[in-house]
Amino acid sequence: MTTGDMLVIAAMVLYFAVVIAVGFIYMRRSNSSTENYFIGGRKVGPWFTALSAEASDMSGYLLMGMPGLAYFCGASDVGWTAIGLAIGTYLNWLLVARRLRNYSVKANNAITVPGFYSNRFHDDKNVVGSIAAVIILVFFCVYTGSCFVTCGKLFHTLFGLDYSIMMIVGALIVFLYTLVGGYLSVVATDFIQGCLMFFALAVVVIGSIAWAGGIDNTVAFLSDIPGYLSMTTMAVPVLDEAGQQVVENGTAQFFDIPAEYGLLTVISTLSWGLGYFGMPQVLTRFLGIRSASEIRQSRIIAVVWVVISMFCAVFIGLIGRALIPTALLTQSTAESIFIVLSQMILPSFVCGIVVSGILAAGMSSASSYLLIAGSSVAENIFRGIFKKDATDRQVLIVTRITLVLVFLLGIVIAYDENSVIFTVVSYAWAGLGASFGPLTLFSLYWKRTTKQGAIAGMLAGAITVVVWHNFIKPLGGVFGIYELLPAFIIGCIAIFVVSLLTPEPSREIQEEFDTYMDVEALED
Repeated sequence: MTTGDMLVIAAMVLYFAVVIAVGFIYMRRSNSSTENYFIGGRKVGPWFTALSAEASDMSGYLLMGMPGLAYFCGASDVGWTAIGLAIGTYLNWLLVARRLRNYSVKANNAITVPGFYSNRFHDDKNVVGSIAAVIILVFFCVYTGSCFVTCGKLFHTLFGLDYSIMMIVGALIVFLYTLVGGYLSVVATDFIQGCLMFFALAVVVIGSIAWAGGIDNTVAFLSDIPGYLSMTTMAVPVLDEAGQQVVENGTAQFFDIPAEYGLLTVISTLSWGLGYFGMPQVLTRFLGIRSASEIRQSRIIAVVWVVISMFCAVFIGLIGRALIPTALLTQSTAESIFIVLSQMILPSFVCGIVVSGILAAGMSSASSYLLIAGSSVAENIFRGIFKKDATDRQVLIVTRITLVLVFLLGIVIAYDENSVIFTVVSYAWAGLGASFGPLTLFSLYWKRTTKQGAIAGMLAGAITVVVWHNFIKPLGGVFGIYELLPAFIIGCIAIFVVSLLTPEPSREIQEEFDTYMDVEALED
């Protein structure tokens, strides 16, 4: 191992030490009650809330998935995805954040997202919350696996170390500080990691531009690739039988006729933004913020962070193709472009700090997924159904058992080193967005929504994602759209129709809704 490698490792060890220390610092306070462990006692300020929400949301796909897609296929697919995500971020903070914070307090002080759904409909049998918890458990295992893939690819690319071993090591570190520190440690480390991710993206973008000799040289090179910089067509690399891009005479400039990126495809890709309305890791941040009045400040911070970060991520992929066009010849290996550029252009210790941003992205998201899955199962299934008189200590024990389960399943999912992070994330994103997005909006905005409608909407959204992704989408043509769009629409229709076909909510539920709306009107 070279001196440069040792400096990279030193920087990363320093990072590991900080995040684990934060977990232990918050251990006593977090474990004092389930409310502290799950949402920090609703005492988190606007900066921590905003950066924690976005860092936990922008998992490995920000620093690896998005640059990799841009490197391999050009600007259109990743560009429209980024636009959709930016719009979705803004609308979620605008339409959902404050309402959910206020209504969750009114709805018997709900401290988890499934708990809010159950309390909203006065579901004494906790059917709504239990279904939500199961959906979270399933899709968060997939999500957690994508984060562990990030850790494995990072160390394999940097040092040539065994992917599987390093993936497990990274997973263990995430598991450790989530286990001991709960929500407060996750939020605090997310804040650190959000700052680090922002710094890493900015440094690599600036360094890459300088290395390439300026933007003009980069644009001139990429303009020769058919459809690469267009937002209405998508570049199509020519691949061999092994799935690698064809290289000849030292260049990888073999691209087929660009694929059309029509209006339907644009709408489909923009629909990534719909997923935000149903992302438990983001919605939980709304529950935990100190005051609803601070949400506007958090919204500004979050949107600025997201827009700049995604712009940098896309640009890193594009400029990477100009700098090293033959280095990464499959979509899976293309997701290492951020790491490769960091090694090329930065001093070793700075490279170590920057690539720790990739760990930050994966670890901040994985810790949130572990915590939310654990809290959902313990609070909404264990205490909600099996042991209604469970103590906080018993709930925390079940939470940690669930963390172990999700941790192990995530490792199983991540074991294939050829996994494409962007693809894995898109599937889980669709599942959660379609299951909970329509329900969140209807719960906050339509008094007539019923418990039966809520159940129908969740199940319709989740089932549609699975069926569309596996059986309908492969048919191509108009059916080749992103599964989140049809699933979200079907989920909305299911809630609306079933709610109208079932008895209207009780007077008590409607009066609670009216009281919550009165609070909203006063704050407006």
